[in-house]
Amino acid sequence: MNYSKDELLSRIREGRKLNTSEQLRLTVLLSVPAILAQAASILMFYIDDAMVGSLGALASASIGLVATTMWLYWSIISCVSMGFSVQVAHLIGANRLEDARNVFRQGIVTAAIVCLTVMAVCALIAFPLPYWLGGGEDIAPQASVYFLIFILGTPFAMFHLLGSGMLRCAGDMKTPSFASVLMCILDVGFNFIAIFPTRVISVFGLSLTMPGLGLGVAGAAVGTVLAEAVVASYVMWFAVVRHRELRLLGEKGRFRPELLVLRKASDIAMPVLFQRVLMNAAQITITIIVAPLGAIAIAANALGITAESLCYMPGYGIGEAATTLVGQSYGAKRHGLTERFAWMTTLFGIGVMTLMGAVMYVAAPLMMATLTPDAAVRALGTECLRIEAWAEPMFAASIVAMSVFIGIGDTRKPALMNLLSMWFVRVTLAALLAPRYGLQGVWVAMAIELTFRGIIFLIRLKTHPQTPPVREGRS
Repeated sequence: MNYSKDELLSRIREGRKLNTSEQLRLTVLLSVPAILAQAASILMFYIDDAMVGSLGALASASIGLVATTMWLYWSIISCVSMGFSVQVAHLIGANRLEDARNVFRQGIVTAAIVCLTVMAVCALIAFPLPYWLGGGEDIAPQASVYFLIFILGTPFAMFHLLGSGMLRCAGDMKTPSFASVLMCILDVGFNFIAIFPTRVISVFGLSLTMPGLGLGVAGAAVGTVLAEAVVASYVMWFAVVRHRELRLLGEKGRFRPELLVLRKASDIAMPVLFQRVLMNAAQITITIIVAPLGAIAIAANALGITAESLCYMPGYGIGEAATTLVGQSYGAKRHGLTERFAWMTTLFGIGVMTLMGAVMYVAAPLMMATLTPDAAVRALGTECLRIEAWAEPMFAASIVAMSVFIGIGDTRKPALMNLLSMWFVRVTLAALLAPRYGLQGVWVAMAIELTFRGIIFLIRLKTHPQTPPVREGRS
């Protein structure tokens, strides 16, 4: 009998047995919508970059220059969601729904405070930032305006992440997935109007006047913020009003943050935040290493990262499923099941991303061609993607294993592992190889580091007391 996703999740909370095929079915049922959500998000940035890329290498370079700083910004606000949503997964796994709703309420208040603080700080540094990163007058002004507009949308981004994180940890992957697809569609539509000027286009032989604002690089930020506003409103409405386990409307509870809840959120999120801040600092350092190589290298690096993201997005989707499955099993105190889901999701991620790496190696020229008309950028980006393709299996291992550790609330040592790998392997090698081998040397450093990182995460997964390889019959 094929049970539904909700029935299988309820069996975790109720302490009922799940056989291997049912565990695998639940893993796939949660992973597929999460992968589709990741695909939609990556496709959105892919289309954004393609639209901006059509404006030329300087336009792509202006966004690429501040991209790593934007990752840092995303890391800060996403960790707020993580700190509270993992607690919700544990509480739902323990069937403590009222407590889960209270954590959700307190997450809303905390998120509002954090997002306003982050927005204020980032807005203050928006104009000097591109110059700090080594950008010249040819790209810095556009980069500053893009970054500032994007930052002004922080409240929408924050509550999109919080609502989606809560729904996923409650086992609802479909709603955030639909929201991601909607975000992609809206973003493309808004960007199509905001980036380009009013022009005449041909559709099936008919000439149509398409209105446009002609904002160029700034238009890409405007389109994204508008799409984020719509989707954040939908996701939070669904979580607060419609979702069975999370619904706050008509339920009594506490919005005032409690010390115990904040401390748990901090214990979960702060190591990851510290890791992501320093890892993004490493990415910024690599951007500084790449910047002297010229606008072509900056554009190829930024667009190559966008293209590669299409291949590693399944890993993050499976990782989200891993956090939910491991988190709820751990909250239900079913440690054998926790171990099984940990290994099942990790091996599933490795398999899928190995396939994606092979696809990226073959399709690299086409992937770059869709992002930019510049022949030099396409050629350099293709070389970089083919270097990176070899690292995808172990990249998957690190992504999903990290999500497993997040699910059980163990984030300190894995965060330190990520940091040591990034700074002592990737950054060091990139600094040594870039002067002699150019951008290709930077990507060789990246491939070596990701392979090393995956290996140490598999060792950690095997030796962790909650996730050693399981024996038959444990559940």
